[in-house]
Amino acid sequence: MFFVSFVVKIFFDSQETMTMTQKLHFTLGTLLEDTARRFPEREALVYPERGLRLSYRELDEQCSRVAKGLLALGVNKGDHLALWATNIPEWVVLMFAAGRIGAVLVTVDTNCQAAELEYALRQSDASLLLMSRGVKDTDYSQVLTQVIPEFPQAAATNLASAKLPKLKRVIFLGEPAPCGALSYQDLQRLGEKVTDRSLAEAQRNASPDDVANIQFTSAAAGIPKGVMLTHYQIINNAFRVARRLKFSERDRLCIPVPFFHCFGCVLGILGCVTHGAAMIPLETYSTEALLRAVSAERCTSLFGVPTMFIAALDHPEFSRYEMGSMRTGIMAGAPCPIEAMNRVIKDMHAREVTIGYGQTEAAPIITQTETDDPVQLRVSTVGRPLPGVEVRIIDPATGNACPPGQSGEICARGDMVMHGYYKMPEETARTIDAEGWLHTGDLAVMDANGYYRITGRLKKMIIRGGQNIYPAEVEQFLQTHPGIAEVRVYGKPDPKLGEIVAADVKLAKDGGCSAEDIRRFCEGRIARYKIPAVINMID
Repeated sequence: MFFVSFVVKIFFDSQETMTMTQKLHFTLGTLLEDTARRFPEREALVYPERGLRLSYRELDEQCSRVAKGLLALGVNKGDHLALWATNIPEWVVLMFAAGRIGAVLVTVDTNCQAAELEYALRQSDASLLLMSRGVKDTDYSQVLTQVIPEFPQAAATNLASAKLPKLKRVIFLGEPAPCGALSYQDLQRLGEKVTDRSLAEAQRNASPDDVANIQFTSAAAGIPKGVMLTHYQIINNAFRVARRLKFSERDRLCIPVPFFHCFGCVLGILGCVTHGAAMIPLETYSTEALLRAVSAERCTSLFGVPTMFIAALDHPEFSRYEMGSMRTGIMAGAPCPIEAMNRVIKDMHAREVTIGYGQTEAAPIITQTETDDPVQLRVSTVGRPLPGVEVRIIDPATGNACPPGQSGEICARGDMVMHGYYKMPEETARTIDAEGWLHTGDLAVMDANGYYRITGRLKKMIIRGGQNIYPAEVEQFLQTHPGIAEVRVYGKPDPKLGEIVAADVKLAKDGGCSAEDIRRFCEGRIARYKIPAVINMID
């Protein structure tokens, strides 16, 4: 049979169609205003260890004050503001304050060092850097001094240099601010000089189709690319994902993932704000802090990668924490072993946890499982496309669409596809084709029911003696071994075959198996050439 095109579209019952296909035409500023109007006294942002609890009305008021401060500094629509901070309360406020006046928020990886910071600031044309004190043993002021040696003594009004010609100011999110920087409190005080009328005019000039966010993601040759995402894209992607989780204003989400990533700021922050739910972020991640937050704040939902869930379940004090309030959540970023999913459902009571797949260029989610999908589907697939998203699998060599059951590159099209890479038109054209399809670079297969399974990366394929092997496929199989907690599969150079299959294996607590035991487990169940020749036991 010749397949000209094979595109999956998901249809819902009448009630779901009305809600799931709804489109929100807001900017970040008008979205928060609308939620504050609907749920003024419901908790919006909670930091128990700080004793901070903001209602949606209070969060909206803080965002307006900070937005006025930005206007007082001369920030205009379209200006780029780089935010380099952990999951502190100011991060959330600044996201909406910048969006309220049409400025573009550039999210900076909290772990970046001098060369990476310089690249992010230069490539994004950031005119303002907002930074916190640091993370772990990294002092951000010291890192910035490596980029701008004169920073501590420079005037706070203009930091432009040959390396960073657009950078004007640094705002320090804390007290006391170092020389050469304004403090967050200074920013708020400056806002007292700006009228409500001026703020309203700036907000009217912002459009849902304007770029709201630039997030850096990896590229060919390791050169990061700035993904441009509009207000409309990130708000609607968050809304659809949270709707699939059946979110409401009664939900309380623990957010241990970083805000600088789409998982944290789009799915976490905006997923809550689109539904009036409460955000309970972790400033910096630790398993104990996660358990404490879920238990003390009666969280109903948790977002994270599978290792976060597994670490929580394996924590020696897990039984001390109350998990009965949990209902749902998202696991993304890696496959989840079925044993771990069963424990999440049974011991964490999160019976409606879903699996999501996507990438920053898709704002970010493309497919997601349903809350009532069988456990086997939730661990073996990444679900079906979100409403408004078209997905197809193509043969990487020919570009022809693949039928169900055949692996190929997964491509997506819809209103969530990025505006483009900032100042990289050629990279944009290589990633989004003339028909609007986003080429993810991931390999996947679709089953007869429209569920997708990721099989590997197009550029991370192992070629063993001419045989193509996808690491993710072997990883997913090995994770069915009851003695394996985590596994990473990769290619190892070999003089005879070109590459052989290697695996790093972390055993479950009661694993007790050897490398030879694992190979015997593979025999007769996967092709011999896919069985790892090298197995490293790691802790």
